[in-house]
Amino acid sequence: MMSEVFWIGFYSSLFGLILAVGAQCYKSKCKQVDICCIKITRDVEGEEEIDKQQHTNPIQSRST
Repeated sequence: MMSEVFWIGFYSSLFGLILAVGAQCYKSKCKQVDICCIKITRDVEGEEEIDKQQHTNPIQSRST
């Protein structure tokens, strides 16, 4: 019983950590990232424009 609770908590914490790191990477707006042999190049200007549009024109939910 204790091992199941431990593993559920462990995997939940690991998943939360991955989401938090992903959110911080998106907010960092780095143009290029090199991790080991993986090279990621982002269109930072395009992402900033999308973020501005989302803040100025939020999606409105329809009331039915």
